[in-house]
Amino acid sequence: MHIDAATQLLLDARHSGLALDWRRLAVGDAETAYAVQDAQLRRLGPVGGWKVGSKGDGSTPGCAPLPLSGILPSGARLAGPQWRMRGLEVELALRVGRDFDPGTQLPDEAELRTVFDAILPAIEVVETRLGHPPCGNPWAGMADLQSHGALVTGQPQPLPPQLSLRTVEASLVIDGQPITRTSGGNPADLWPMLGWLAQHCAQRGQPWRRGQIITTGSCTGLQLARGGLLVEAALEGVGAVSLQFAN
Repeated sequence: MHIDAATQLLLDARHSGLALDWRRLAVGDAETAYAVQDAQLRRLGPVGGWKVGSKGDGSTPGCAPLPLSGILPSGARLAGPQWRMRGLEVELALRVGRDFDPGTQLPDEAELRTVFDAILPAIEVVETRLGHPPCGNPWAGMADLQSHGALVTGQPQPLPPQLSLRTVEASLVIDGQPITRTSGGNPADLWPMLGWLAQHCAQRGQPWRRGQIITTGSCTGLQLARGGLLVEAALEGVGAVSLQFAN
């Protein structure tokens, strides 16, 4: 499928709120999926950040750029037909403190610590544009910005001396009812994953810019919410963040 055609199908689904049958999205590899991501962002507006995730098993991470318009402050109220799935993932995010292009050298933890100036609690709202589940093509899901809907962030905090996803304690409460609480629920090796992302973004011609938010994958697994309910999440020692879907 031509990149422009795939991009238009995804954008039409995004703006209409009507699901696109994933079998119509003939994206067959990572290179094409990332090209479709980039083409969408050229239409959706500037890149406000990136999402990255890793299974922690040595396989290559996956990522997607995030539209700046979808990075929202805690307390955001989400309304409209596009919020069909209303998936929730509690995540640790980091804020880029300076423009950064690593060149050909893979950056290590020491260098990356000079790039980030804060950490933030975040809720990624998971919202696929693809219908007829389950999706049998992982590249279609990647092209769909890895099912990114929005990123709601809490207050930034200083970068701590030690930071590992495998020790993060995360909780999610919906309508006052505890839904899940995890410790080390994200298996990714944080700093190598971020190093990969920095180099990957630079190779795509989109090196990190000051103020961008990098979110690092789910600490709680995917949870679902109904409309009208208050969603509250927390990362121990980092802070709290909340959102609400309209009825």
